[in-house]
Amino acid sequence: MFTLIKYGNTNTYLIHGTSGNLLVDTDYAGTLQGFYRAIKALDIKVGDITYILATHYHPDHMGLVSELMNLGVKLVVMDTQLDYVHYSDEIYARMPQLGVKSIDESSARIVSVADSRAFLAELGIDGEIISTPSHSADSVTVILYDGTAITGDLEPQSYIDAYADNEALKADWEKIMSYHPRRILHAHANEVCI
Repeated sequence: MFTLIKYGNTNTYLIHGTSGNLLVDTDYAGTLQGFYRAIKALDIKVGDITYILATHYHPDHMGLVSELMNLGVKLVVMDTQLDYVHYSDEIYARMPQLGVKSIDESSARIVSVADSRAFLAELGIDGEIISTPSHSADSVTVILYDGTAITGDLEPQSYIDAYADNEALKADWEKIMSYHPRRILHAHANEVCI
């Protein structure tokens, strides 16, 4: 089960497990008050969030990570993302008014894609996290075995034929579709039911 938390430009999702909860993505830095209002309206507290996972480290997906970590939420970083955790530092450095602090990944839990099923199982979540690098090298998709796929900024499957060089996107969608999802949750589009 998951809850959509909408408070800005990026759809974020709280996946509810029997032993913990995983927040997938945040919005831009500077949206913390909107985040607070959104979770309050949904009767969610920051303390209900065990881990946060960014589908990738672009500014509109990781903007609140440091602030949430300061509030006690643990960061999980996939092994395929380690070289990209600071991708947005230079971008946010040009906006000092936001006061964004660089992510301290030394306190993050590093999980290999191969071990993602076991990690999610610790939270009581039935699924896995797969690498889907066609959008960016650090992009991941959360696959829930209830038939849900949370794709971040992965281009929709219907776009495959729109690109001349679409092999990477096609490969990502073939991987996702091998899990037979019934619904796709995008970061910047409506849910797609299959």
